[in-house]
This record gives sequence, C-alpha cells and structure tokens, in this order.
Amino acid sequence: MRTLLFALLTILSFHVSVGQGLTDDMKDTEDQLRASTKQINQFFRRFNGEEDETGKRYYPTDKRYRDASLRRKYVPVLFDTQTSQIDGTSAKEFVKIITDKKSPAFLDFHTDDWFAEVSATFKYKGRSITGTLYMKLQPQGQGYEWIIQDVAFSQFNKWFDKVSGSDKQFLHPMSHELDFMTLRKALDKQKHAEQYTPDAYTPDYLSIFLYELNQGNLTFVSAKNTAFHFFAIDGYYFSITNFNRPGYNSGWLISSLVPLANEDQKQQMKDYIYRKD
Repeated sequence: MRTLLFALLTILSFHVSVGQGLTDDMKDTEDQLRASTKQINQFFRRFNGEEDETGKRYYPTDKRYRDASLRRKYVPVLFDTQTSQIDGTSAKEFVKIITDKKSPAFLDFHTDDWFAEVSATFKYKGRSITGTLYMKLQPQGQGYEWIIQDVAFSQFNKWFDKVSGSDKQFLHPMSHELDFMTLRKALDKQKHAEQYTPDAYTPDYLSIFLYELNQGNLTFVSAKNTAFHFFAIDGYYFSITNFNRPGYNSGWLISSLVPLANEDQKQQMKDYIYRKD
C-alpha cells in the first residue's frame, strides 16, 4: 500500500511539475510574441509611441500617446541587437534626437520619404533569374496604393555594358554630309548601340522590365525578401528587416543606421540602394 501511495504521489508530482513548466513556457512564448514587432504598421506605432510594451494601442486622446519617456524606453528595443553592426553611441544619439521634448521626430506612414526593396524570383524566357523591385506608396483616390518605382536586374545590366576608351565606336563628325549613311555600318549587328548615345545616358530599366513583362518574356514567380528604407528623420538613414527568430529581439527591427551630414550624402545613399552608383 505504501509503495502504491508513493508511486501515485510521484506521478502526481511529475504532472504538476510538467504542467507548471508548460505554463511557464507558454507565458514566455506569449511574452515573446507580444515583444516581437510582427507588422510594419506596428513598427510605426512603436517608433512613434502609439503602443505600449504589451501591444496596447494609444490614441491622441490618451495621456501616454507619443509620450517621450515611453519612446526613450521603447525605441531602443526596435534595434537588431544580435546581428547588426550599428554603433551603440550612434543609436543612443538617434533615440535622443527623435525623442527630444521640444522637437520630437515621428514617422508618417503615408507622407514620409520611405520605400520598400523587394527581392524576387522571375522566369525569363524559361530560366530562373532574380531581380529587385523598389516599391513606394502614392495617393490613389481616397486612399493610397503601392507602385513599382524602379527595378534592378543583373540581366538588364549585361545588355547595357557601355563601352569606353579605345574600344568605343563613334559616328564620324562629318556623317551629316553623307546623309548619315554611316549609321548602317554602326548599327549593323550591334550589341552595344548605347555607345552612340550621350555620355550621361542611363538605361530606363523600369520601362524594359514592363516591356518584357507585357510581352510575356518575363513572369513573376515569388517574392523572397523585403527590406524598408527610411529617409524620414532629418540627418539620418535607417533600414528595417524582418528577423524571424526565437526570443524577444525579433520581427521588424532597425538593421542599419547611418548619419547623413547633408543632401549630397542622402542622394549618394539612395543611389547606392537603387544600384545607381
């Protein structure tokens, strides 16, 4: 009898222990899910101080709406602290600037200078290629819509490898006296006719993309990765990336932060992102 009673108590104790462990694990998982910034809209709210640590929304009528102390506590949590190389001093200065009580800085989903970079897979004439679509919001009727602002394809780059130096061909400056008959030789079987264009010429890849898509040569397969680039905070550029991993530091987080001293540096950064450099 004593042996049976001991066994029953042991089994009961085991189940209580396991049950308590599961409860703790579930609570920890729930806390992680609440801490994770799962949506872009949520990132905006947390950056602006329109949501607390538990996910509770704040509205303009709430006392803590866009509260500076809340933002100073919350914005640092929006940085990727596991893989990014963001300088800690720069991050602290950034948080200090955007939470300044006299002139705080916020993000506006509809009007700010920000855009998406979408890496995608396509089929081009039967074979798989990758490309990048740059997406931006624009007003549409009573609301907004995402539009394709630009594209980048290595496949397109190969078509426009502009020749320079001694290998560059040219049309003789007296070609006009021959009614430009020299064009026949210049353009016959030419793979790089762009060498006859102005030095400042740059191909319009978006138009090429749309043409190939409309002709059925290019078909969309799937989107692979997305990043968002922000130039909305004066003097800074930052990007956010989705980190799908366990723990509290997950979801949409600031993955890079770069101080910008002037408009030239801002344009240089945009050219780099759009692969225009």
